[in-house]
Amino acid sequence: MSKRTLAILAAITATTIYGLNHTIAKGVMPTYVKPFGFILIRVMGAAALFWTISFFGPKEKIERKDWGRIVLCAILGMVVNMLAFFKGLELSTPINSSILVTISPIIVVVLSALLIKEKITSKKGVGVALGFIGALLLIVFGAEIRQDAPNIPLGNALFILNATAYGTYLIIAKTLITKYHPFTLMKWLFTIALILNFPVGIGAFMEIEWNSMPLSVIGAIVFVVLGTTFMTYLFNVFALTQLKASTLSAFIYVQPLFGILFAVATGKDHLSLVKVLGTILVLLGVYFASRKGKEVS
Repeated sequence: MSKRTLAILAAITATTIYGLNHTIAKGVMPTYVKPFGFILIRVMGAAALFWTISFFGPKEKIERKDWGRIVLCAILGMVVNMLAFFKGLELSTPINSSILVTISPIIVVVLSALLIKEKITSKKGVGVALGFIGALLLIVFGAEIRQDAPNIPLGNALFILNATAYGTYLIIAKTLITKYHPFTLMKWLFTIALILNFPVGIGAFMEIEWNSMPLSVIGAIVFVVLGTTFMTYLFNVFALTQLKASTLSAFIYVQPLFGILFAVATGKDHLSLVKVLGTILVLLGVYFASRKGKEVS
């Protein structure tokens, strides 16, 4: 099997894990672990894993001028991003989260235009418009009466905040990714995230009753820490050694498919006309916003 084939399999595996995560993480909250306590577990586990694996990477020292950017990246990518996503997942549904999380490429297009003056072509403009219409459709008209989703509009809005924070993180982290080894960068990002998330999540963390927790829930927590937080990053890093970044980013289109199929198959969510229409608009928006090509006059 060629390295390129392995890279494609790694990218598909990472996307599949992300898709499953929406339903698996939802099943833990808030009955067994509250969202902010879950985030503390996640960053604690990821920090330990990345520090362990960093010993197998190069010994690098972070330059003093880069620490400000690293702290900002941790705030956006591992604090605001994660807290908004998990709180949104508690309030909303797995299908809504799997759809709205894919709006990140659209957010990146808008923020790139605002922060680094990158031109928005007509195709990207259409993509941005379609994506936001789909997102608004889910936020405004996607509300349902569900015991496990007490505030769907607010939860969906938090998914947009999650995507915005993550999109900004990608832009700011771009220079760091090309300068430092991934192991070096991630161990420090998650260490800072652990420090920042500690006062927010320690209360919920201390409320966890580990002794009475079912094995299935413990397994779900392990999946989120080891799979969603650690393995997916390693798989994507390997995929980038054989695939173009634009090729890898195209796999984001598949995430809602896995997320929706798993949520429906396990009976944790259901499809509706609003969700289907919102999905189509968001994915069309991401497609057009991510396309490259010459501008047609």
